[in-house]
Amino acid sequence: MSVATTGSDVSPAEDRRATLLERIVVRPEIGAALGAVLVFVFFSVITEKFLSPLGVATWLDDASTLGIMAVAVALLMIGGEFDLSAGVMTASTALVTALLAVEAGWNVWPALLVSLLFALAVGALNGWLVMRTGLPSFIVTLGTFLALQGVNLGVTRLVTGTVQVSGMRSASGYSSAGWVFASTTDIGEARIQASVVWWVLLTALAALVLVRTRFGNWIFAVGGAPASARAVGVPAVRTKIILFMTTAFAGWVVGSCNILRFASVQANQGVGLEFQYIIAAVVGGCLLTGGFGSVIGAAIGALIFGMARQGIVFARWDSDWFMLFLGVLLLSAVLVNNAFKKRAERVRR
Repeated sequence: MSVATTGSDVSPAEDRRATLLERIVVRPEIGAALGAVLVFVFFSVITEKFLSPLGVATWLDDASTLGIMAVAVALLMIGGEFDLSAGVMTASTALVTALLAVEAGWNVWPALLVSLLFALAVGALNGWLVMRTGLPSFIVTLGTFLALQGVNLGVTRLVTGTVQVSGMRSASGYSSAGWVFASTTDIGEARIQASVVWWVLLTALAALVLVRTRFGNWIFAVGGAPASARAVGVPAVRTKIILFMTTAFAGWVVGSCNILRFASVQANQGVGLEFQYIIAAVVGGCLLTGGFGSVIGAAIGALIFGMARQGIVFARWDSDWFMLFLGVLLLSAVLVNNAFKKRAERVRR
């Protein structure tokens, strides 16, 4: 009696399971997701405050503004560029809003509109300079970072005599604008900040654009193979300018949340945070070389930051340990991301 063979010892069901496993493993955000689970479990065991309603609300709040920026920075990094002015942009937009509303007596809403236009103009200028000159975005946006920092300090001191603008609560339109950018929502005993809602919405929108639209394909193309992308008609210049403007827009959202929540802003606020945005994106699966990454992963990377930073506080450890955590996390993420990219390339072949 003859036995028919299929040329494989793997059943169709096993083959489907293997294919599904491969698809999961090569996802850029899988490393960040596993890391988030480990951090969550670790601090849940170490301190009972971590899982209390106040604790959850605290580390979500901590992660939210970082997450908003990390998602935009991830899109830009997938497109092959960096923006070192992202941190100071959060202060610049808040200062524009505060100076117009407090010192010039404007309604908060027109002040927010002007600060948005300012942010988009700076983002467009960054993108145009990078594409026009061919200089690395690291250098161009470093120059923008220094220029904005100088303008923030100089203009604020010139107008107010100090390096701070306060008094937003007395401006007209504060209540309605505050509801959009700085309100809270009670879920059980947890009080969730509006910035968390912005974070979730912008992450979902960015993920949809990246994986479901033609513009998302353009982002991967200009980041992974810019010459080939141009050869097949991808509008590289327009795509990268829009990405820089997206990062600036995220800076405006964070700046608006901060100024309307705290009602004051320091001229040097946000300086140094640009590296945390980049680290969160790298932890989430973005490569420094571009063309590979995930905005969901970047959001998870920001969540890891929030859980770790507040978990250390809840455990009453020295906060200096957080910097050690960041260093180890960054190095580990780079190694894991490179391994995942190589595996993804093998699977696609």
